[in-house]
Amino acid sequence: MLIRIDATSPVPLGDQVAASVRRAIAEGQVAAGEKLPPAREVAESLGINLHTVLRGYQRLRDEGLVDLRRGRGAVLTDAATRGQAAVSERVAELVALARSMGLGEQDVLGLVSAAFQPGQ
Repeated sequence: MLIRIDATSPVPLGDQVAASVRRAIAEGQVAAGEKLPPAREVAESLGINLHTVLRGYQRLRDEGLVDLRRGRGAVLTDAATRGQAAVSERVAELVALARSMGLGEQDVLGLVSAAFQPGQ
Protein backbone atom coordinates (compact mmCIF):
# COMPACT_ATOMS: atom_id res chain seq x y z
CA MET A 1 0.00 0.00 0.00
CA LEU A 2 1.30 3.39 -0.97
CA ILE A 3 0.74 6.25 1.47
CA ARG A 4 0.81 9.70 -0.08
CA ILE A 5 0.94 13.21 1.35
CA ASP A 6 0.85 16.70 -0.13
CA ALA A 7 3.44 18.92 1.53
CA THR A 8 1.69 22.02 0.16
CA SER A 9 -1.66 21.14 1.72
CA PRO A 10 -2.79 22.97 4.87
CA VAL A 11 -4.04 19.62 6.25
CA PRO A 12 -1.69 18.31 8.98
CA LEU A 13 0.59 15.53 7.72
CA GLY A 14 -0.66 13.00 10.27
CA ASP A 15 -4.22 13.60 9.08
CA GLN A 16 -3.05 13.12 5.49
CA VAL A 17 -1.46 9.78 6.42
CA ALA A 18 -4.76 8.65 7.97
CA ALA A 19 -6.75 9.92 4.97
CA SER A 20 -4.48 8.05 2.59
CA VAL A 21 -5.14 4.79 4.44
CA ARG A 22 -8.89 5.50 4.58
CA ARG A 23 -8.87 6.08 0.82
CA ALA A 24 -7.04 2.79 0.23
CA ILE A 25 -9.65 0.99 2.33
CA ALA A 26 -12.55 2.71 0.57
CA GLU A 27 -11.12 1.85 -2.84
CA GLY A 28 -10.65 -1.80 -1.88
CA GLN A 29 -6.84 -1.69 -2.15
CA VAL A 30 -6.50 -3.19 1.34
CA ALA A 31 -8.78 -5.33 3.48
CA ALA A 32 -9.33 -6.30 7.08
CA GLY A 33 -6.44 -8.29 8.55
CA GLU A 34 -3.79 -6.69 6.36
CA LYS A 35 -0.84 -4.96 7.96
CA LEU A 36 -0.04 -1.34 7.27
CA PRO A 37 3.55 -0.52 6.36
CA PRO A 38 5.74 0.00 9.44
CA ALA A 39 5.55 3.62 10.60
CA ARG A 40 9.33 3.97 10.47
CA GLU A 41 9.42 2.92 6.79
CA VAL A 42 6.56 5.29 5.91
CA ALA A 43 8.29 8.17 7.70
CA GLU A 44 11.58 7.51 5.90
CA SER A 45 9.98 7.14 2.48
CA LEU A 46 7.92 10.33 2.86
CA GLY A 47 10.67 12.30 4.58
CA ILE A 48 8.53 13.10 7.62
CA ASN A 49 8.83 12.52 11.35
CA LEU A 50 8.07 9.04 12.72
CA HIS A 51 5.71 10.54 15.31
CA THR A 52 3.71 12.22 12.54
CA VAL A 53 3.04 8.83 10.94
CA LEU A 54 2.22 7.35 14.34
CA ARG A 55 -0.27 10.17 14.94
CA GLY A 56 -2.01 9.22 11.70
CA TYR A 57 -2.04 5.54 12.68
CA GLN A 58 -3.37 6.45 16.14
CA ARG A 59 -6.19 8.45 14.55
CA LEU A 60 -7.13 5.35 12.56
CA ARG A 61 -7.01 3.32 15.77
CA ASP A 62 -9.31 5.84 17.47
CA GLU A 63 -11.73 5.45 14.56
CA GLY A 64 -11.68 1.67 14.98
CA LEU A 65 -10.08 1.03 11.60
CA VAL A 66 -6.68 -0.15 12.86
CA ASP A 67 -5.47 -2.29 15.73
CA LEU A 68 -2.08 -1.10 17.00
CA ARG A 69 0.01 -3.52 19.03
CA ARG A 70 3.64 -3.31 20.01
CA GLY A 71 5.68 -5.80 18.04
CA ARG A 72 2.77 -6.63 15.76
CA GLY A 73 2.38 -3.32 13.99
CA ALA A 74 -0.79 -1.75 12.61
CA VAL A 75 -3.39 -4.21 11.36
CA LEU A 76 -6.67 -3.27 9.69
CA THR A 77 -9.67 -4.35 11.76
CA ASP A 78 -12.87 -5.99 10.60
CA ALA A 79 -14.49 -2.56 10.98
CA ALA A 80 -12.33 -1.34 8.10
CA THR A 81 -15.11 -1.81 5.58
CA ARG A 82 -15.61 0.35 2.55
CA GLY A 83 -18.66 2.07 3.97
CA GLN A 84 -17.14 2.93 7.32
CA ALA A 85 -13.91 4.12 5.74
CA ALA A 86 -15.82 6.35 3.34
CA VAL A 87 -17.88 7.85 6.16
CA SER A 88 -14.76 8.35 8.29
CA GLU A 89 -13.05 10.15 5.44
CA ARG A 90 -16.04 12.43 4.88
CA VAL A 91 -16.19 13.19 8.61
CA ALA A 92 -12.51 14.15 8.57
CA GLU A 93 -13.19 16.43 5.59
CA LEU A 94 -16.20 17.96 7.38
CA VAL A 95 -14.12 18.66 10.49
CA ALA A 96 -11.35 20.26 8.41
CA LEU A 97 -13.90 22.44 6.59
CA ALA A 98 -15.63 23.40 9.83
CA ARG A 99 -12.31 24.36 11.43
CA SER A 100 -11.37 26.47 8.43
CA MET A 101 -14.69 28.31 8.79
CA GLY A 102 -14.21 28.86 12.52
CA LEU A 103 -16.92 26.43 13.61
CA GLY A 104 -16.41 24.51 16.83
CA GLU A 105 -17.17 20.92 17.75
CA GLN A 106 -20.57 21.75 19.26
CA ASP A 107 -21.56 23.72 16.15
CA VAL A 108 -20.79 20.74 13.91
CA LEU A 109 -22.40 18.23 16.25
CA GLY A 110 -25.56 20.36 16.25
CA LEU A 111 -25.63 20.42 12.45
CA VAL A 112 -25.07 16.66 12.21
CA SER A 113 -27.70 15.96 14.87
CA ALA A 114 -30.21 18.16 13.05
CA ALA A 115 -29.50 16.31 9.80
CA PHE A 116 -30.51 13.02 11.46
CA GLN A 117 -33.90 14.40 12.53
CA PRO A 118 -36.96 13.19 10.63
CA GLY A 119 -37.93 15.39 7.72
CA GLN A 120 -34.40 16.71 7.17
